[in-house]
Amino acid sequence: MTYYIVKVAVTAILVVLISEVSKRSSFIGAVLASVPLTSVLAMLWLYLDTRDAEKVSELASSVFWLVLPSLALFIALPVLLAQGLNFYLSLTASIGITAICYWVMVVVLRYYCVGL
Repeated sequence: MTYYIVKVAVTAILVVLISEVSKRSSFIGAVLASVPLTSVLAMLWLYLDTRDAEKVSELASSVFWLVLPSLALFIALPVLLAQGLNFYLSLTASIGITAICYWVMVVVLRYYCVGL
């Protein structure tokens, strides 16, 4: 149980740290947020839990393919905010657009027999 608490604490601290740094410098916050910390932590936790490098490799490969549709959020959100939409509505719409892009990517990858 202690191990899970440590995992949650480390992950939460990093997210809060990025949020706090972003208040002072959006550039430094963006650099920290753009580093795939969540993916790196997930791969680290997966390896520590399983000692299975193949599972880590599969996760990394899947993350690679799904990074492309995730970029839709970072395009849609500023565009919607610039149009004057409310932040929460813009965020919700951006998440919806991103979900659709994920679905399209999965369909395309299946068509080309790329497994996730």
